[in-house]
Amino acid sequence: MNKISNKEVISDVLSRVAEVDKDIIVLASDSRGSASMTSFAEKYPQQFVEVGIAEQNLVGIAAGLASVGKKPFITSPACFLTMRSIEQVKLDVAYSQMNVKIVGISGGVSYGALGMSHHSLQDIAVMRAIPGISIIIPADRYETEKMMSSLLDYEGPVYVRVGRNPVEDVYSDLNYNYEIGKAVVMRQGNDITIIATGETVKIAVDASDKLKEEGIGCRVLNMHTIKPLDEEAIIKAAHETGRIITIEEHSIFGGLGAAVAEVVVQNKPVPMKILGMPDEPAIAGNSKQIFDYYGLSVSNLYNVSMSLLK
Repeated sequence: MNKISNKEVISDVLSRVAEVDKDIIVLASDSRGSASMTSFAEKYPQQFVEVGIAEQNLVGIAAGLASVGKKPFITSPACFLTMRSIEQVKLDVAYSQMNVKIVGISGGVSYGALGMSHHSLQDIAVMRAIPGISIIIPADRYETEKMMSSLLDYEGPVYVRVGRNPVEDVYSDLNYNYEIGKAVVMRQGNDITIIATGETVKIAVDASDKLKEEGIGCRVLNMHTIKPLDEEAIIKAAHETGRIITIEEHSIFGGLGAAVAEVVVQNKPVPMKILGMPDEPAIAGNSKQIFDYYGLSVSNLYNVSMSLLK
């Protein structure tokens, strides 16, 4: 089966449910094409709002719609959505506890060659610091489908971050337990734990399989929900495996690694390594080139794991 992007899954799910639930409204900031929402806009013109390149208005309008019982889904590039409209996210959505689903598309380094203006490597850190908003990063199309099913019944503000390009499958089907705020154990092991989110979950799983060939039991946690964080799974991993590595498509400051470290240091301190983007503007290139350059690869994750096990 051909790979598809997570944003396409979001569009497909919304297209299915919008036919029955007329309270679902999709909003875009001149981003319907990049969000794969063109067909939705054509099929449901009365449930689609185009605000143009005006992210602050986008968030404010969505909050207003939520205040009268609508179920708005914002779709806009993560880099602009979380930087240009952060005050509206903080006050109109999070502080006011409006039922707005904020979907940041083309997150991380999806825009590749467009560089720092279009990379979104601070969004998790910014959103984590805002009270009252959940953060979810699905790993593949199956998890995106499960996430969307959960979000349709999930009251309150949520920030979802997905990439731009088709991604490899991590799961083979929808037959697994998914719960917002609960990590999924992708691989069992008691020697070391790798905690990953989003597109780095596939890297973590492949690295674990490579370590298994060396007789090393590497646990892999898919931490799809960054907030609320599954602290229980982290503490359990710290106790049972004694070493933790995190990997993410985000700055090493304030993201998944920082969130995990906060839990570890206060509950069960163990040797830990945070893999992510360093404190510099990321290089230009496609996603794979950028990932490889900064060590977000199976080979580097394997090497880091081996060094931590010494």
